[in-house]
Amino acid sequence: MTTVLRTPDTRFHDLPGYPFAANYCDDLAGYAGLRMHYLDEGTKNARVALCLHGQPTWSYLYRKMIPGLVSSGYRVIAPDMFGFGRSDKPVDDAVYTFDFHRDSLVALIRALDLHRVTLVCQDWGGLLGLTIPPDMPDRFEGLLIMNTMFATGDRPLTKGFLDWRAWNNANPDMAVGKLLSRACPQLSSAEAAAYDAPFPDATYKAGVRRFPNLVPDHPDAGGAAMSRKAREWWRTEWSGRTAMVIGMSDPVLGPTVMADMRRAIRNCPEPVELAVAGHFVQEWGEDALRGALPQLS
Repeated sequence: MTTVLRTPDTRFHDLPGYPFAANYCDDLAGYAGLRMHYLDEGTKNARVALCLHGQPTWSYLYRKMIPGLVSSGYRVIAPDMFGFGRSDKPVDDAVYTFDFHRDSLVALIRALDLHRVTLVCQDWGGLLGLTIPPDMPDRFEGLLIMNTMFATGDRPLTKGFLDWRAWNNANPDMAVGKLLSRACPQLSSAEAAAYDAPFPDATYKAGVRRFPNLVPDHPDAGGAAMSRKAREWWRTEWSGRTAMVIGMSDPVLGPTVMADMRRAIRNCPEPVELAVAGHFVQEWGEDALRGALPQLS
């Protein structure tokens, strides 16, 4: 078993805008010895908003959306994927695969027995999360999709993504807070520091480093076949409510990619376009929800 790190709790004290109680699951099927953190806000018997983050963020990314979702009648479940946030962090980069992450989310959904779920996803939250409803359609009723894509491996990766992957690989000790500050100039210094909280040093960042290299670049890559199956399901079988919010200033997964996503999702309505928002749309959370919630009601 690879070495596993656990970020000290003291690094998460008094984070701005993040008053939420920590919850943990340390008995996920197939993940013995690993503890996953998740937020659980709202009434337990309410419909569920399952909020999935991407790289290099964690559940802190959803802090501006959680109050609005709860006040709209949702129970919000926002996990930290392994390698991120308050969840455990294997130090071996090779541990992190598409299936490792995807199966852990499936295990959490089953462990918490979530039903009436609206998938709220962006970045890797979408690459992984969009593959799950086709395998458990009875649990899902809605989709709030932000800048993301299907990881199908049958289309050329964009120059924007390839540039991002090259930069990621050249910076194994990524300055996460600095990156978020550049992408979201409205962040305070304390908020930027909160994005650094899970990662005391580079040894904690194996999960962060791995994600760009897990994006399938050929049809036989890990997760690609599953993602193609999911793309077809969303195009032909999805019957739930959908809202799409696009951060129009995203240089990697912006308007062109999201136009393709809209065509791939059955009955997807006109998107909510946030002109000033970039890749991390959740940081414009109130504006995102204002446009999206009416489409989900």
